[in-house]
Amino acid sequence: MKSKLLHCLLLFLVLAAVSSGQPKTLALVGGTLVNTDGSGVMADSLILIQGNRITHVGLVEEMEVPKGAEVIRTAGKWIIPGLIDAHIHFFQSGGLYTRPDVIDLRGRFSYEKEMALIDARLQDTFARYLRCGITSVADMGGPFWNFKVRDRARANPAAPRVAVTGPLVSTYQPKALTTEDPPILKVHTPDEARALVRRQVEKKPDYIKIWYIVRKGEKADDHLPIIRAVVDESQKSDLPVIVHATELETARRAVEAGCDVLVHSVFDKEVDDAFLDLLKKRNVLYIPTLMVMESYQEVLSQQISLTPFEHTYANPYILKTLFELREIPLANIPERRRGALQNPKPVGESTVALANLKRVQEAGIPVAMGTDAGNIGTLHAACIYREFELMQKAGLSPLEILVASTVGGARMMGMEKELGRIRPGFLADLVVLNADPLKDIRNTGQIHSVFKDGRMFRPIDLVEESPADLVQRQVNAYNARDLEAFLPTFDPEARLYRNIGDTRPFCTGRAGLRKRYSEFFARTPKLHCEIKDRILQGNYVIDQEEVTGLEGGRVIRAVAVYEVKAGKITRVWFMR
Repeated sequence: MKSKLLHCLLLFLVLAAVSSGQPKTLALVGGTLVNTDGSGVMADSLILIQGNRITHVGLVEEMEVPKGAEVIRTAGKWIIPGLIDAHIHFFQSGGLYTRPDVIDLRGRFSYEKEMALIDARLQDTFARYLRCGITSVADMGGPFWNFKVRDRARANPAAPRVAVTGPLVSTYQPKALTTEDPPILKVHTPDEARALVRRQVEKKPDYIKIWYIVRKGEKADDHLPIIRAVVDESQKSDLPVIVHATELETARRAVEAGCDVLVHSVFDKEVDDAFLDLLKKRNVLYIPTLMVMESYQEVLSQQISLTPFEHTYANPYILKTLFELREIPLANIPERRRGALQNPKPVGESTVALANLKRVQEAGIPVAMGTDAGNIGTLHAACIYREFELMQKAGLSPLEILVASTVGGARMMGMEKELGRIRPGFLADLVVLNADPLKDIRNTGQIHSVFKDGRMFRPIDLVEESPADLVQRQVNAYNARDLEAFLPTFDPEARLYRNIGDTRPFCTGRAGLRKRYSEFFARTPKLHCEIKDRILQGNYVIDQEEVTGLEGGRVIRAVAVYEVKAGKITRVWFMR
């Protein structure tokens, strides 16, 4: 009788555990944990996850894997906290047509169409962030539509965490961005500034953003009453105030007025000791955004230089627009932008911004990594690796960059006790890498898997490349004249034919492609392929192409038929 009662009791407890929805335990076993809390590296680690939280972090030898846990072998791999991009904009695509106030091409591509495409591609944008190991992002301002973006991200497991604010409270209004729901709103008085803050507070923003623009003939002090009003009104709701202030004196005034975060580097001159002391005293967070200015210069002068990660991980159809200035007659380019195309100046990073980041870091001022993704040429998610390279060029070590991209980002999101570190009780946002990020920061792109809220994603689960996507990536690399991005789109034994029906290829294998196209790219600096039409048929992509920028002013018009198998271009036929 007692044994029957005991049996029934055990059965009841098992059923109760099942019905209660007790989440299963995940065990990451054997990986090298890269700590961002100053405690160094932990080889042969054991990380336990239950639900969306980390429950245990230690050595494999110290604890047995719990019975029933799902074991994920991570030996030979490195584990870092989920990356955080502390400065992005969802209302911008990163493409050529996303900022008509910078280059007005609305006669070719309307701003309304651009915004509709951004909305339609939002799920793809979310997925690409996770694909790059970015499990959280801070959107630094946009239309009131931004708050719906946050809602959509919260409802989607395959999306990063999203912190947002609404329209930028601004001292300047770009006419080209004036829509029914503008991303930037100029306020003329302190009362208007307070009213705009209160209007956003109703939507529960994570912070308030100021666009502190000092135009020609103005002084930074002219706008201080507005800045102070925004800070005062935001503090009533315990909201941090972040500010776009890229000049030293403007940034100084903003911090003195009570702003909490500088969302850009100081670009105009080197920071002084008094400024550093001010940032340290006020505990201000500094986000350098090093690449965004360089990206604008590259696209507007058509001297585009992309990393392999941008070619591979960016949305290929957004990336392709960056080369489309070559398709537009010079007379149709806004006059103020023609000079960069006619007489392009060398493009390079801001040495002042690099030096300032190093001084800020050495002064012990907290830094968060941010890309300003969404601006022209700063491609969502994929641009993070170029930002890393520039931070390293400024003198930061790989570990310091990782700390800025995890601990610093967590602070920006107000989640220092839940994100940015791999600790018991923290949210289970992790990235498992195939290579050591402390040896080379670019190894952060060698992703094995991503965990967000305790759910595991493989890269292929997040972004699956179709035959058309692959062919577009190949065309983008062609237009960039980037041989190292071009060749990997082809099968090692790929064959190219001059005409449909030919049995003898004119080019075979990657070795043949390398020889032929390295010479071709070298002698055609203005090379451009425009896709006039595209037909998809199973694993075949049929493009009607027009190639310009050739020697002697020649233009080639042809049909190209691409055969794609196992994620590579295997055969191509051309028909002129």
